[in-house]
Amino acid sequence: MKIKKHVIVVGAGFGGLQAVKKLSRCKDIEITFIDRTNHHLFQPLLYQVATAVLSPADIAIPIRSLMERRGNVKVLMDEVTGVDKERSILYLNEKELKYDFLVLAMGALTGYFGHNEWKQFTIGLKNLTNALIIRNRMLFAYEIAESHPERSKELLKFIIIGGGPTGVELAGSFSEMAHWILRKDFRNIDTSKSEITLIEAGSDLLPTFNRELSVYTKKVLQKRGVKVMLDSRVRKIEDNKVFVNTLDGEKIIEGNLIIWAAGVQPVPITTELDVSLDRGKRVYVNKFCSLDEYPNIFIIGDMADFRDDEGKPLPGVSPVAMQQGRYVAKFIINKIENKTTGPFHYLNKGNMATIGRKLAVAEYKSFKLKGFLGWLAWLFVHLYYMVGFKNKISILITWMWSYLTYGAAARVILNPIKPDLTSDED
Repeated sequence: MKIKKHVIVVGAGFGGLQAVKKLSRCKDIEITFIDRTNHHLFQPLLYQVATAVLSPADIAIPIRSLMERRGNVKVLMDEVTGVDKERSILYLNEKELKYDFLVLAMGALTGYFGHNEWKQFTIGLKNLTNALIIRNRMLFAYEIAESHPERSKELLKFIIIGGGPTGVELAGSFSEMAHWILRKDFRNIDTSKSEITLIEAGSDLLPTFNRELSVYTKKVLQKRGVKVMLDSRVRKIEDNKVFVNTLDGEKIIEGNLIIWAAGVQPVPITTELDVSLDRGKRVYVNKFCSLDEYPNIFIIGDMADFRDDEGKPLPGVSPVAMQQGRYVAKFIINKIENKTTGPFHYLNKGNMATIGRKLAVAEYKSFKLKGFLGWLAWLFVHLYYMVGFKNKISILITWMWSYLTYGAAARVILNPIKPDLTSDED
C-alpha cells in the first residue's frame, strides 16, 4: 500500500485556498488546512463591509463548507507557533504535526513603517473585525451628530491615509455614503457636509496604475467632495489629529475617525523562521517559491519576497497569491510523481479599483478602462473570483438594489452606544 504524503497548508486566504483546491485532486496526498479563523475572506470587498454596503457573511465563507466534498482535507482552526525545519514539524498552540511538505500562506497585517505607536489612534482594514469597527464608528458618528447637531462639524471628519486601491475605494465609498445614501435619512444634519480627507505620500493616487488613470481618479474623488492631499507624508499621529509634511510645510488634519490604508507587514512568524528577510520582513524565496535550504517548505503571497526576471519583488496582491498557490500545488504533485516543474512565472492580469457608484478604473498592459465601462469590468471580475455560488448571488442582488435605490443594507451598529468614539470596539 502506497504511503500518502502529508501536506500542511497554513492560511485560508487566496493563496492557501488555491493550493488546497489543486492539491486535493491528488489521491496520494493527505492535506491539513489550518487557519486561525474558520472562514475564507474575500478581502477586495472588505471596504464594502466597512462602509455598510455588504454584510460580513457576504464575503466570508466557512472553510469547512468549502472543503466539505474534499475527503483528503482535514481542517483545523489553530495558530502556528513555530516550525522545526530540520525535523519537518509544525508547532501549533497545543499540538505538533509532522509534514512532508509545508505551505505557508498566512498573509499580512497592517504595517505602520516602524511607527507602531500610531496604531492606538488609527484602524487598519485587514479583517472583518477591522471592517466592523470602521462601520460602527462611522455610523455612530452620524447618530451622535443627529442628536447633537452643534457637534456635527467635529464628528463628521474622516481621514484615510494611503492612496492605493484600498484608500481610494474607501474614500469613494465614504463620499457616496455621505452625499447620497445617508442624506435622506437624517433631519437635523446635512451629511453631505462630511469632511473626507485622503492623504497620500506620493505624487499620485494609485501609484502602480497608469498615470492617466491616477489623474482621472483624483479628479473624480475631488468632484465627489473628497479632499485629496498628495505629496503629503505623515509625520505623527495623535488622538484625532494627523501631522502631515506637505510641499507647503506642516499641516495638522483633524478627524474623528482615522483609517490607515498605507502599508502592510507580514505576520510575525516570518521573523521566527531563522531565514533571510527583506526590509519589509518578507521571506526571500527562490524561483520555485520555496527555501533553498529546505525545498519542502513553500512560502507564498504577502509573506514572500519573490523576485521576477528583472529582480523586482512581486506586489502583495491577490492574483500573485492565487497563481503561486496553484503553482506550488502543481510542484508538489509533480514531485510526488517524480516529474520536474519549471520556475514560477507571474502573469500580470492588470489592476483595477472602484472610485464609487458607476465609476472605476482598470488596466491590462496598454489597455485602459475608466468610468462606467471600468465599473462594469470591476463588477464582473469581482463576482467571477468570489468563492461560493450563494455569495455571488447575494452580492449581485445587494449591488443591484444599491444601484437602483442608493441604499446600503448593512447599516447596523453592533455595539451598545458609547460616548467615546475613539475606543476600538471588539
